[in-house]
Amino acid sequence: MIEPKVNVGILFEPRIDFILLTPYVIDGKEVSGEQMVSYSGDYILWQGRLYEELLFEPTDESQGQFGILDVTIGINFHWERKENQRFQGAFKVIVEGNKLTGINIISVEDYLTSVISSEMSATASLELLKAHAVISRSWLLASLTPTLSKGEGEENATDIPITPKQYYHTANCTSYDCLKEKQKELKNNPTEAERIVWNLIRDNQSGEKFRRQHIIADYIVDFICLSKKLIIEIDGEYHNNIEQIKKDNERTSKLNLLGFKVLRFTNNEVIANPESIIRTISNSLSFGEGRGEAFIKWYERSDHTRFDVCADDHCQRYQGITRASTEIVKQAINATRGQILSYDKKICDARFSKCCGGAFEEFQNCWEDIKYPYLAKQRDSKSTSELPDLTIESEAEKWIRTSPEAFCNTTDKVILSQVLNNYDQETVNFYRWKVEYSQKELSELIHHRSGIDFGDILDLIPIERGTSGRLVKLKIVGTKRTLIIGKELEIRRTLSTSHLYSSAFVVDKSYTASPQPSPKEREQAALSSDNNAEAVTPTSLSFGEGRGEAVSFGGETVFTLTGAGWGHGVGLCQIGAAVMGEKGYPYNEILLHYYIGASIEKLYE
Repeated sequence: MIEPKVNVGILFEPRIDFILLTPYVIDGKEVSGEQMVSYSGDYILWQGRLYEELLFEPTDESQGQFGILDVTIGINFHWERKENQRFQGAFKVIVEGNKLTGINIISVEDYLTSVISSEMSATASLELLKAHAVISRSWLLASLTPTLSKGEGEENATDIPITPKQYYHTANCTSYDCLKEKQKELKNNPTEAERIVWNLIRDNQSGEKFRRQHIIADYIVDFICLSKKLIIEIDGEYHNNIEQIKKDNERTSKLNLLGFKVLRFTNNEVIANPESIIRTISNSLSFGEGRGEAFIKWYERSDHTRFDVCADDHCQRYQGITRASTEIVKQAINATRGQILSYDKKICDARFSKCCGGAFEEFQNCWEDIKYPYLAKQRDSKSTSELPDLTIESEAEKWIRTSPEAFCNTTDKVILSQVLNNYDQETVNFYRWKVEYSQKELSELIHHRSGIDFGDILDLIPIERGTSGRLVKLKIVGTKRTLIIGKELEIRRTLSTSHLYSSAFVVDKSYTASPQPSPKEREQAALSSDNNAEAVTPTSLSFGEGRGEAVSFGGETVFTLTGAGWGHGVGLCQIGAAVMGEKGYPYNEILLHYYIGASIEKLYE
């Protein structure tokens, strides 16, 4: 097969300032130099004219370069900042929401050169860089197209289908290619009613993740919540036709047989009363006060519908040619060109994180409820395979409060510098760490980050843990509201101003009393109490399961989170892999340590 190209979403702003550093062509016209595009009423304004889309292509693909000003990197992370960046390849601008999206179109291998340079330090060992090149390529190619296999004259290529989850779990493979084109058309041209519904359910507003124009069997459904097997169809006038009603009924019956519930609304119903529509959808999801799991959600690259991957940590760090690639990075890319990880003739969804904390997490505990055999629980060690059952709370607590032997349990600054770029090195703790919040700080933080007023936070209670001890579900108990949240990234986002290092943590509560009150203050406290009880002193307060009220005379409750690892912990552990590289393990052994039972294949020369 031929090396594919990838569409990378670089930035999302109402205005984009960029510079075409070499000649580019758009609509047959050559342009270069400083450019500015801005959002204008669902269109792109450029040089006094409105466009639905702009595509700037280099006149010489091997030399084409452009620069973008004020690109935000590390979105919502502790090191978020803006910087000017340079890129090679083509530059596309589209409208999404009320902003413009800038997209870089580039070949896979050139993309990987930037990713490895952005994700890893220039001091990383060759074997570590090779391993990272293979997993970054695998992760990317697993989502680009349903099938990539050898063609005429490509005798050395390997037949391995690239099968994204949404394809092989729901679509009829014989119809997929045909339906895929129609799916793109429908996504790009929604009806007014579809826009209204999508704005009501997108971004997990209902507490569940929805996809739009999704392929199920031989059909494309308007909206679907896969986790709840709920389909929403929006019908135009032609659905009133007798023949079409029969077809719709047949379609619904087949979808029901596949285990999906189907809700149908007309365009007029949606436009006239959208509030009623969302109430019906919410009821079908069993979304309400009694359920207590309104915020179990996760974040996936499939959230990107008009480009393949974004340029930030949500997907893979990509900063174009802003950071010069070293010769060793280029050597690693060239040495592994076209190589991917595969399992059962499918390209692996090769996830990775900074530090697993000594044990691997499994995919289904962080994202969709899909179990990949190659992303299984295991100790991050070759010297011992023993691993406690960290889904048990007592075992998880012992594990997190201690510092077990593991590849990623290192303080070697030389090794750490291989993985941590300058802004990553601003964080010094990762294998085991602590964070402290006062009750007031925690209550305000959770309110701000979740948008939910829990009142004063009384407790954080572990409900479910994954194989690395990471919390999958956490109960937040407040004076006004109690809810269970998850999965791991949602927990991390809720409990930090940026992202908590990981969701593998235990919670300790302590009470810090202010100086003891005077006799007069005790007397006033006693007289003002609801039941005219005895005077309350700091030592007579009890903070625990039944009560949770810990504040008196200026004292406060302190919540201490003791945690393990950095990131989701699924797949390759970057710090552990760096240690393995320093210990002399070749890249193939590093990969097969973290992706159990996988194999390395070559897709293209």
